[in-house]
Amino acid sequence: MENRVVDGNVERMQREERADELVVHGKVDWKGRKALKHKHGGMKVSLLVLAAFGMENLATLSLAVNFVSYFTGIMHYELADAANMVTNYMGVNYMLSIVVAVLADTWIGRYKSVVISGIVESLGLALLTIQARVGSLTPPICDLYNVRDAHCEKLSGKQEAFLFIGLYLLAFGSAGLKASLPSHGADQFDERDPKEAMQMSSFFNGLFLALCVGGAVSLTFNVYIQDNNGWIWGFGISTVAIVLGTIIFASGLPLYRIHAAHTTNGILEIIQVYVAAIRNRNLPLPANPIQLYEIQQDKEAAVEIEYQPHRDIFRFLDKAAIKSRSDEQPENQETPNPWKLCRVTQVENAKIILSMLPIFCCSIIMTLCLAQLQTFSIQQGSTMNTRIAKHFNIPPASIPIIPVAFLIVFVPFYDRICVPFLRKFTGIPTGITHLQRIGVGLILSSISMAVAAIIEVKRKGVARDNNMLNALPVLQPLPISIFWISFQYFVFGIADMFTYVGLLEFFYSEAPKSLKSTATCFLWCAMALGYFLSSIMVKIVNSATKNITASGGWLQGNNINRNHLNLFYLLLSILSLINFFVYLFVSKRYKYRPQHPAVTGGNSEE
Repeated sequence: MENRVVDGNVERMQREERADELVVHGKVDWKGRKALKHKHGGMKVSLLVLAAFGMENLATLSLAVNFVSYFTGIMHYELADAANMVTNYMGVNYMLSIVVAVLADTWIGRYKSVVISGIVESLGLALLTIQARVGSLTPPICDLYNVRDAHCEKLSGKQEAFLFIGLYLLAFGSAGLKASLPSHGADQFDERDPKEAMQMSSFFNGLFLALCVGGAVSLTFNVYIQDNNGWIWGFGISTVAIVLGTIIFASGLPLYRIHAAHTTNGILEIIQVYVAAIRNRNLPLPANPIQLYEIQQDKEAAVEIEYQPHRDIFRFLDKAAIKSRSDEQPENQETPNPWKLCRVTQVENAKIILSMLPIFCCSIIMTLCLAQLQTFSIQQGSTMNTRIAKHFNIPPASIPIIPVAFLIVFVPFYDRICVPFLRKFTGIPTGITHLQRIGVGLILSSISMAVAAIIEVKRKGVARDNNMLNALPVLQPLPISIFWISFQYFVFGIADMFTYVGLLEFFYSEAPKSLKSTATCFLWCAMALGYFLSSIMVKIVNSATKNITASGGWLQGNNINRNHLNLFYLLLSILSLINFFVYLFVSKRYKYRPQHPAVTGGNSEE
């Protein structure tokens, strides 16, 4: 009798273990039930996320590279003002992603965030389409290149207001998709499952591939439509792309693993650690970290509550978890004041975020370089010979299609051939570490700016030798092929693949559970700061070189043949190289967090 009872208990325990293996902890389905591995998530359903991401880039990448032409040619802004408008728009776009990410993590959830953002972005593009269509909302056409005789009418207050409303609705919606799509896609994989961990790495590579495929269509078809059929069709096609992308994403709702939004704010918990550490600054640190405060861990709570082991770094933050006599309360009383006493896990999460900040800062300069490729490099191309066939000219904004086409082939090769090959030698699921991948991209970005400086010297030499420094690009393009500037895009495209995918993986994998979306937005935040820094740097450079150049500054005026863009590119290359050496210093000192620790009491050493 006793044997049958024992056998029954064993069988029941085995069934529970098998059922536990099928459940994805911390994720639910669309009805709030526990998500199951065989039914929800995985590589197949993540394809819907990749498709939506590709459609978003199809809609917006052509705008990022061609907005300068729209602002100068249609809206009559000067070149420097138009370039700054684009970088400011991109900066706000990326900066708003952190706001949407916090809302996604703590309130509305990542799925709803994507759907709402898609609707807002569609609305912004629809308004820009209407402005391009209605003549009263744009200034009269004039000869922009005849600088001496032209009297181009500027935008009126109402016209400019309409432009900025549409532009920043577009920025807000795009920010929401950037904030939530990557983290929602990564949520479809279980980091604790070795097989799914490798699939998640492939997903992030696929994310970059989706960006390239969507970008390839955007840089060819969309740019061609904008330049040859007008901006009405250009904005209209982008609007349709976002609507389709949102519908494709939303259709996967029954199949998704959904991360339930936390009621607690992860950022607020980080702030509480600093406040508590300051309040407890006079308390001595215990010799044994096990004496620091942590709630007891049990099997049920472990599913919903994150636990991190204590690490011997940033010890000043440990003071937030020191229990004083006033904090010692009977078990039946309420939990301690979180502004005075924090859990060890909460403190460790604050340490993780603090550790990531130097890596975050080192990624800003790379976006500063990217901003120039989206603005001044397009203007370079507009002065060059764009003919690639007898009756076909390639639009300058489409020149990045060359490196993008290469990346469409190279990304699958890297993911399917290079990563498994490197994995055999390193034992790392991703082939090389996230930080190594980021470093490769940073040094390549410095090289790309050096290449850009060399190409600009050659382009200006052609203009000087042919007495065409004052030639109008529309009437007299320089006798040098536009394909020369594809070299700088080519090198930077490879840098993009290494750095930005590496940063997305790094921030997502290292971040606390409650801050996954917010942490992936560190990448977009770094890009935002890079774009804002670009606008500031252009003004500083022009101001510093105002009295030493005939043009009134390295980047002053609309005649790029008279500017000193080559010196500006060289400056960026030097700054990028210095940034790379700083990155080497901080990355060597970074300690990866334990991904799936087995914690006893929350205080075990790493």
